[in-house]
Amino acid sequence: MIEKDGKKLYPLTAAQKLHFYYQQFCPKKQVLNIGTSLTIQQSLDFGALKEAVYRAYARCEAMRLRFTQDEKGNVYQYVAEREERDIEFFSFAGWQECHAQDKMREWTEIPFERFDSPLNRVIMIITPDGYQGIYLLVDHMTMDAQSIVCFMRDVIELYCNMKYEGIDYPQNMASYIEQLEKDLAYEAGSKKKEKDIQFFENLISESEPVFNGVSGTGQLEEERKTMKNEKIRAVTNVSDNVDAAIDVFQLEAQPSERMLRFCEENHISMVCLLMMGLRTYLQKENGNDDVSIVTTVARRATLLEKKSGGTRIHCFPFRSIVSREDTFMEGLLKIRDGQNRLFRHADYDPTAYYAYRNKCYDLKAGQTYEPLSLTYQPLTLKGKGLERLGDIQYKSAWYSNGACAHALYLTVMHRAQDNGLNFSFEHQRGAISYETLQRVYYYLCRILFKGIDHPDMTVGEIIDSV
Repeated sequence: MIEKDGKKLYPLTAAQKLHFYYQQFCPKKQVLNIGTSLTIQQSLDFGALKEAVYRAYARCEAMRLRFTQDEKGNVYQYVAEREERDIEFFSFAGWQECHAQDKMREWTEIPFERFDSPLNRVIMIITPDGYQGIYLLVDHMTMDAQSIVCFMRDVIELYCNMKYEGIDYPQNMASYIEQLEKDLAYEAGSKKKEKDIQFFENLISESEPVFNGVSGTGQLEEERKTMKNEKIRAVTNVSDNVDAAIDVFQLEAQPSERMLRFCEENHISMVCLLMMGLRTYLQKENGNDDVSIVTTVARRATLLEKKSGGTRIHCFPFRSIVSREDTFMEGLLKIRDGQNRLFRHADYDPTAYYAYRNKCYDLKAGQTYEPLSLTYQPLTLKGKGLERLGDIQYKSAWYSNGACAHALYLTVMHRAQDNGLNFSFEHQRGAISYETLQRVYYYLCRILFKGIDHPDMTVGEIIDSV
């Protein structure tokens, strides 16, 4: 057993290794920062809120995670015994809203010290419109979106337990270390891992995918011209400029509810519906039935996985072949079946996936078949704490860290106010323009609602009608 100052050291998980790899090579070290805030339209007892944050730290091992490096360059992780830093306070009273947003983006762009140092920051805030709550900054190697929501919920419920009668003390969080040991046992060698390797290597070897650009075939044509090879099917889809922005398009509550209702009535997940819309848009722009998009897998099926925090997301290319003659519903069923197969094997190391695919098709550094990544975040901050506050309004927000390792990353999540859907496009400024995102969002919605209203229409008919 390896120890440091009496603390047991553990290797990085596959998910952490992927993050650590691209953080090492990205010129902007804040690329792993995730900034978010939760505020409510009510005066808070900031003393009680500070105590709730400390209690939440004590209950969440992942929020006390540290990384360390030995003399050989090996990176390990351990959990600090307690969190004793002061919880900061900042009032934006008298500020313009745009300047307050700029300040929180500025906080989000400050990189963490990588080793033997805290990898999160909590600031109690008052916004220009009088809402009060917390801003939270975390490092993606320690937390993902679902664990952030889980931590924020815990703070809310701890606060409400202190301040309101009839609110039970929240159930304990799960142990990050217990789940980590399970993950490391899988990665060390298991029958399930062997089955997962076989599944993905067979899947990759079936045939080579093809790149479909968000603005059509131009990138692929340029790659073929540059490489002097008309058979090339992959594209170098990165920019030297990793400066990033997040542009959010808000879908109103009523059409968002239509999407949710369609999924429920047809036993289709929201991820499948969004994937069908995106791949049909790319099919429209490029003329290919064969479309690949990176999908993210939360890997939080068990109670231990859901409540242990940490970063568990694995990202894999998801390839769908849907002809113009297939109906919208037939395409959805193909995606559902394909995703179900992939999810059963999603503990597999994504870096091993890409290494095998690069070798299989002789891909050069930076070459890919996927123009974007898709994440759907079903969790909201609604829970016992906020429900106890009744009809009091609350807001949540996510902030750009100013850097992006991928050309385009779409996250779809529910708004706090009305459960409508926000389509949050994080993109490299040098690769994707705002005008391109407007076009993607416009046609994505046209395709989705045409398919929802007419699921028996063929994909070709939908493409031609939008």
